[in-house]
Amino acid sequence: MRKFNSLIALLLLILTAAGCAEKGKPEEKQIELTVSAAASLQDALNEIASNFEKEHEGIKINYNFGSSGALQQQISQGAPVDAFFSAAADKMDKLEKDGLIEKRTNLVGNELVLVVPKNAQKTIRTFEELEKADKISIGTPESVPAGKYAMETLEHLGVWDAVGGKVVFAKDVRQVLTYVETANVDAGIVYKTDAMASKKVEIAETAGEDSHGPIIYPLGIIKDSRHLKEATEFYEYLIGNESMKVLEKYGFKGL
Repeated sequence: MRKFNSLIALLLLILTAAGCAEKGKPEEKQIELTVSAAASLQDALNEIASNFEKEHEGIKINYNFGSSGALQQQISQGAPVDAFFSAAADKMDKLEKDGLIEKRTNLVGNELVLVVPKNAQKTIRTFEELEKADKISIGTPESVPAGKYAMETLEHLGVWDAVGGKVVFAKDVRQVLTYVETANVDAGIVYKTDAMASKKVEIAETAGEDSHGPIIYPLGIIKDSRHLKEATEFYEYLIGNESMKVLEKYGFKGL
């Protein structure tokens, strides 16, 4: 009987110890990646992140959306970023020249369009007709690639001198879109992908490709990423067929 009781006690001791060991086992920590991306990519990238996280349960994607110029400056100043998806090649070129890019590729392209509020009172159907507008909006050319392309287009068409004083500059293309949606301006110049995402504006005209520099979106991994392996996994996923289908669905063009 004593031997039986001793055996029971020993078994209980083993089970208790096993339970404590299991409780004390550290949980697998989820890796969080910070991806700085142009504001015009927001809708497409949110869908891509959702798809990616379903297949990679140990990785969470946190986006930092904004103008490519502002994001590039943040990275240059040491912001803890794992990957950068820019709306302009020159912003990525600057980081690469400074030795901050581990790997990069030019992934997609876009188009520049003139948008007006739906049911607008003023009839503006072309870039040349912007002279009839009281206010128009574009992104700040120094930091917003779409604003730079917009200014190039207006200069190319010979209308910048007539409309330059009417321009309301915005921090990114999404702010330009908001100004047009709320009719705070008579027209705005944004990417086609942004116009497609709004039910409150309509596209009046698409800028000719020869009127501005090539619109290229480069993707890069930041060399100082604290999670280089996982950042590379997300990079490879972004350039894969599944992600490209999502990007094209939102209006981006494959290169």
